[in-house]
Amino acid sequence: MRSMETPDTPETPAAPAGDRAGDHAASGEGSGEKAPAPTGIAAQNWDTAAADPQYRAAVVDLLGALAYGELAAFERLADDAKLAPTLEDKAELAKMASAEFHHFERLRGRLSAVGEEPTAAMEPFAAALDGFHRQTAPSDWLEGLVKAYVGDSIASDFYREVAARLDSDTRDLVLQVLDDTGHASFAIEKVRAAIEADPRVGGRLALWARRLMGEALSQAQRVVADRDALSTMLVGGLAGGFDLAEVGRMFSRITEAHTKRMAALGLAA
Repeated sequence: MRSMETPDTPETPAAPAGDRAGDHAASGEGSGEKAPAPTGIAAQNWDTAAADPQYRAAVVDLLGALAYGELAAFERLADDAKLAPTLEDKAELAKMASAEFHHFERLRGRLSAVGEEPTAAMEPFAAALDGFHRQTAPSDWLEGLVKAYVGDSIASDFYREVAARLDSDTRDLVLQVLDDTGHASFAIEKVRAAIEADPRVGGRLALWARRLMGEALSQAQRVVADRDALSTMLVGGLAGGFDLAEVGRMFSRITEAHTKRMAALGLAA
């Protein structure tokens, strides 16, 4: 799963380096507040943090999931380009697909650099991510745009929450590969224009986006539950992980961000 964000995405704890358009909440930018200094693993670099084998395993899982998500995003955007109604739209999606593949290459390179085999790191996540994409295959051009904008952004929100708890080297990389490919403004423009031309389109796309929200959250929960090191890092245990109350707040933030994206598209949440 991959992501795009809007300038009105709500604040999350993730650090802003490489942030998507306008999302500077973690740094306190625009709020007048200075972000707290990182502590624990978040204040360490990779070499120091990776001395803990369980933390290392969790990060390898995270990078493997992200890498496969980027590769899947490249494939999907290339497929979506075939549905594009104009040559200009086709070229725009092709450019975005290229950016996603570049992100994949960076993650693959990082896994190799820390002594991990990239394919082995990605393999545990392939079935779940492929299943999500099969279950949410768009039927037309507009559904594809909504999926890329709304569905993938849920994954981005989740990874940003996790990134705040990672070592500085891994955190910077994760935030950089979540960088916007330009799809956000493109999707908003095209979907709003379609609704303006035929308001009935809005109802269908709103239902589609709600389905994507449910499927994306379920898929994310399954992925984490299946990987012991990753789930330990997220819920207590490693890297100052979330306690149960924070898990609830995290999903509230993700839901709020989804509602704002729906509004940006002109759809009812």
